[in-house]
Amino acid sequence: MEKELEPIECYKKAMKISDRVMEYARTLIKEGSKVLEIANEIEKKIIKEGGKIAFPVNISINEVAAHYTPDINDSLTLKQGDIVKVDIGVHIEGYICDRAFSVCVGEKGHELIRAAEEALKEALKLIKPGTKVFEISKVVEEVVASFGFNPVRNLSGHGLERYILHADPIIPNGNNNIQTELKEGQVIAMEVFTTNGLGWVKDSFPILIYGLQAERPVRNWEARKILAHVIKEYKTLPFAKRWLAEIVPKNLDIALNELVRVKALREYPVLREKSNGLVAQVEETVILE
Repeated sequence: MEKELEPIECYKKAMKISDRVMEYARTLIKEGSKVLEIANEIEKKIIKEGGKIAFPVNISINEVAAHYTPDINDSLTLKQGDIVKVDIGVHIEGYICDRAFSVCVGEKGHELIRAAEEALKEALKLIKPGTKVFEISKVVEEVVASFGFNPVRNLSGHGLERYILHADPIIPNGNNNIQTELKEGQVIAMEVFTTNGLGWVKDSFPILIYGLQAERPVRNWEARKILAHVIKEYKTLPFAKRWLAEIVPKNLDIALNELVRVKALREYPVLREKSNGLVAQVEETVILE
């Protein structure tokens, strides 16, 4: 019988797999590439490397900040000059590594991306036991402002726990007065979003990602089938609508809407910058040992 890994070993294994997946993912971001094909390739790579998918690969473009994963038969294609954010999650036994990078298609770089990378670099220096949340947020805002941009103030870094993608502590990108201290043993996904817009995101459509909220009775048989599958396969982790196409090939939208209505599932709306500003994102996972 195979020995069960300790949580710290699971996190580190997920991180090593993530290294290889991130490197591979960068090779896929090019003009003319279809977002659906990129997502499928990245998710297959996670499995091939021995990991599990912690959440649908997010491939968010330009003013879309987060939560865009391709739909079934999605035809969206990358264009020259697009700012593409690729957010990837790998887990081992529920212990998650959450990372993201941004690329300007066809260009060597972009100041918005450089601002995010510099702010993340400075923030990571503070990710250690005893640091207070407001100290990290302050550095992020200062660095981003030095480039002439805004952080996205209603998006945040966050803690990671087993099968929980967004746990405490929450580390906002913008200035605040949160006195919470980081503690030894925590795992933090520190992410920075930068924009040339106002610095706020809003919920928008379509809904392409869902997550389990509670196991509830439901009449619709397709909805019952989805709920049973979600509980077994994804637990409390987010999942993509497109992953269910073979589980419920007909009436999928009706079934999902019913599960949302009874609060069995929660929606993760696509997030757009309020003023349609461009957005860049970078993210790294850190274990506080």
